[in-house]
Amino acid sequence: MTQTIVFDPLVPLALLIAAAVVVFAGLALALWRGLAGAWLRGLGGFVVIAALAGPNLQREERGALNDIVVVVSDESASQKLAERAGVTASAAESLEDILSERGDTEVVRVSVTDGQGDAGTQLLTVLSDTLAELPQSRIAGVFLLSDGRLHDLERTPDLPAPLHLLLSGKSTDWDRRLSVTNAPAFAILGEPVTLTLRIEDMGNAPVGNGFAPLDISIDGAPPQRFEVPVDAEITLPLTLPHGGRNVIQFTVPTGEGELTERNNTALIQMNGVRDRLRVLLVSGEPHPGGRTWRNLLKSDSSVDLVHFTILRPPEKQDGVPTSELSLIAFPTRELFLEKIEDFDLIIFDRYKRRGILPSIYLDNVVRYVQEGGAVLVAAGPDFASADSIYRSPLAEIMPAAPTARVIEQGYRPTISDLGNRHPVTAGLPDTENWGRWMRQIEVEPSDGDVIMTGIDDKPLLILNRVGEGRVSLIASDHAWLWNRGFEGGGPQLELLRRLAHWMMGEPELEEDALLAEATGQNMRIVRRTLDEAAAPVTVTSPDGSTVELSLSETAPGRFETQFTGAEIGLYRLNDGTHETVIGLGPAAPREFEKTIATAELLEPLIDGTRGGVARLEDGVPSIRTVREGRPAAGRGWLGITPRGAYETLNVRQTPLLPAWLVLLLASGLILAAWLREGRS
Repeated sequence: MTQTIVFDPLVPLALLIAAAVVVFAGLALALWRGLAGAWLRGLGGFVVIAALAGPNLQREERGALNDIVVVVSDESASQKLAERAGVTASAAESLEDILSERGDTEVVRVSVTDGQGDAGTQLLTVLSDTLAELPQSRIAGVFLLSDGRLHDLERTPDLPAPLHLLLSGKSTDWDRRLSVTNAPAFAILGEPVTLTLRIEDMGNAPVGNGFAPLDISIDGAPPQRFEVPVDAEITLPLTLPHGGRNVIQFTVPTGEGELTERNNTALIQMNGVRDRLRVLLVSGEPHPGGRTWRNLLKSDSSVDLVHFTILRPPEKQDGVPTSELSLIAFPTRELFLEKIEDFDLIIFDRYKRRGILPSIYLDNVVRYVQEGGAVLVAAGPDFASADSIYRSPLAEIMPAAPTARVIEQGYRPTISDLGNRHPVTAGLPDTENWGRWMRQIEVEPSDGDVIMTGIDDKPLLILNRVGEGRVSLIASDHAWLWNRGFEGGGPQLELLRRLAHWMMGEPELEEDALLAEATGQNMRIVRRTLDEAAAPVTVTSPDGSTVELSLSETAPGRFETQFTGAEIGLYRLNDGTHETVIGLGPAAPREFEKTIATAELLEPLIDGTRGGVARLEDGVPSIRTVREGRPAAGRGWLGITPRGAYETLNVRQTPLLPAWLVLLLASGLILAAWLREGRS
């Protein structure tokens, strides 16, 4: 029970002050005039003023409240290294038992797991949220059981009591970390891109020769090993082998006694893109579609176009001296022997044999395709003639043979059943409103895929793979009608764009491919095929475990499924025909960037509360009680500050000056003053 004097004035404070002023003034006047009973009159006035102030004796019955100690256990990924998890859990139990034995202490335990995504350890965020739900007047201490590797220092709370860190990990720990400090998201095919790596030894690392082995693997292929320096920036020039996603894995073998191998591997996923598409367009006799081809290709800023039109064949004899001609000679040798490899695509637009390209040059075109080049033939009436380029070495790579029939008849191009499954033509817009073409060259397919048809379902667009390269044949020279908007036109630009990208082997237009797209720890597996069904896909996780997934058709020729990987790392996908790899999670998980336990990050906060740091490898320290403002840590002990919090159970107030006592005192003093003054 506690007793205090409180005041509850019977009149407003201003009136009470005015009464006190009047009493003081009267007392001063009486003293100045020398009245013998002045001091008695003053005492009487003070009794009245004190009574008006309403003094009360307040008695409180209080109940003591326990102090609260917050214990935060770090259960993030870095705390699962070595023996940290077990040591931390055991220390938390021991600490709770020690604090609970004090009798007047309540223990609040919370745990911290990994943050969402790659946020790392949100230790102070959890502590702030916990303190916000507790009465600050009862917090006597905070204990963090952690390796000190946190990633939310900006969330530091206001701490009303000492903060202590019980540090997991051992002073003898060491770890080797591989990090990629500079890796662009894409690179130009054929041009080297520079990556910057660093291998860093942390903690109590063993003495070595300053070098470490580094294994580099692209798309899951067998790795190549290099010896590189440790604790130094490594500049690595790299040329991507193909377009689309390239998965590059860097690995440093695990050293003896190393804390973890989780940060010995870095995965980089880099897209290979073409800088520019180099196209050679060879046109035969001028026709309305020739300029359309040129304009379409020139409208794309990513296309470098070399265009030759045969305006003056060798057999033409018009008597004009060669010296007066403004035309240039067709540089056949330079283009078809010396620089043919510089082109990504060769287009023959209504070209026929006229003695300009000898067979040896066309043989070189065949070799160019077989070694990975691409040829597109836009056939006109000349393709069905005796001078057709089909009747040359190019017949070896042509997907269809002309029947010598040219059909002059209006028709609307149609996507075939196979074309509805092929990425080049699948989903082309407004197929029912396409304008008609007026000519088709009749051909007999010998190989390849017919993805568009014309009159009587005769082949119109045929695609084929030859060796490492690709060939396509358009059995009409009237595609330009779409560009002119004839009868509403059609998607000529989109069709030719897709066709060119397919011939370049762009992954998004591959008709037979196994792809995967990653979002965090989830992946979407896509199988493109011209078949009616897709085989199940086997997914191999980084730890070697496998799971078989069935795919469902989401669009013609496209089968998909979803998969969530439990681990961060490289996953291999195989459906018996195709194999691909994909990386899930960040290239370098934040939890494993630095793994050596340290108090460095928390020391400013701990020092500000006069707390301390203790290593769990030395055991759980003893707990002492310290006064607020005093150092709360010493050798082998940590302190908490009792807060003396309480709750009020009952309050009673008793007036110090009852009315009868005030009346008796005031009247007695006034009467005594009158009698004293009367005798004088």
